[in-house]
Amino acid sequence: MGAFSYRALDATGKTVKGTVEGDSERQVRVQLRSQQLRPLDVASVTKREKERSPLFHRTKNISGRDITLITRQLASLVNSGLPLDESLKAAAKQHRKTHIKETLLHVRSKVLEGLPLAQALGENPKAFDDMYRALVRAGESAGYLGPVLERLADYTESSQHTRQKLKMAMIYPFVLLGVSVTVISLLMAFVVPKLIGIFEHSQRALPWLTEVLISTSHFITEYGLLCLVGLAGLSFAWKYWMRAEEKRRQWHGLLLKMPVIGGVIIQSDSSRFAGTLSMLVGSGVPLLEALRIAAQVLSNLVMREACQGVVLAVKEGSSLHRALDQAEVFPPLLVQMAASGEANGELDKQLEHAARNQERELELMLGTALGLLEPLTIAFMGGMVTMIVMAILLPIFDLNKLV
Repeated sequence: MGAFSYRALDATGKTVKGTVEGDSERQVRVQLRSQQLRPLDVASVTKREKERSPLFHRTKNISGRDITLITRQLASLVNSGLPLDESLKAAAKQHRKTHIKETLLHVRSKVLEGLPLAQALGENPKAFDDMYRALVRAGESAGYLGPVLERLADYTESSQHTRQKLKMAMIYPFVLLGVSVTVISLLMAFVVPKLIGIFEHSQRALPWLTEVLISTSHFITEYGLLCLVGLAGLSFAWKYWMRAEEKRRQWHGLLLKMPVIGGVIIQSDSSRFAGTLSMLVGSGVPLLEALRIAAQVLSNLVMREACQGVVLAVKEGSSLHRALDQAEVFPPLLVQMAASGEANGELDKQLEHAARNQERELELMLGTALGLLEPLTIAFMGGMVTMIVMAILLPIFDLNKLV
């Protein structure tokens, strides 16, 4: 039994779309007619995905929030004793988004064919990454799929909450900075030229601040649009340049050396790395495989290559904490917690503690940086407006002196 997507007309003539299960297209058409629907198009989900051109079609990704919800539902259903195929079917029915329903029914069809759940999830790698599949594989092999799914749901929910909290903290200062730049640009392009027009044709020498203001206003009105086009071109050129892995690695290495940005990147990546490794090890995934999978959550290429060196060192017999220390990119706290976990046999718990501590340090670091950005942005805007006002008032003060 497989998943089929359909397009049909209901009794009122309205076009409806959906996904159902069936043994064949013919059986699905009969099923739709029994529901008072006139089928227009019925196709297997797998067949339709293969026929779609990669140039004009992009598979819809499943958001982290939806992944958390799916995992939580599957964990509850499996723990209640419901068979896996029925759990997948019930989870699919609870979702209104077509692409999520199609994905779950496609996974169920593979499970009915005899594939393990982890291998069936591998048919949709964009939705279920290597870490997700490795945990499911460990849960299936150990016979604890339900508890592993619960733990995985807790982890994805916690990660989503942390990312959302950081994004919300960054919105206000960046919106304030954008508004400040926009307001000053509009003043220079539309308001200032009208105010200082009376000074341009005078034969008197103008204050240097007024001269600078006039030159800047002329530049913005005449070349402002060209500058925006140039910035857009530079953005595209930067993206093209960053496609090369070596160039991207050089840039990532430079970011790590920057005073504040480097610390934020190290704390952020190390936190995700420690949390993922804790999840994998605690769920029974072998350490080498867990390290290989956890390396993929590192966004910085330099740190990812360092983690690959850690994998090689552990494979050759080194302890985890010594390999992390030799990599020289991971925080000392992570190295110490790994050493403590290896010594007392609680590596997963110690790594989880390290991940939480690094998350707190990251929040504190970002809070301090963003807290400084807000008053600096206000001071910048106030200073620019003050300079504009002074540049306009200085010639007027000179006229009053002559009178």
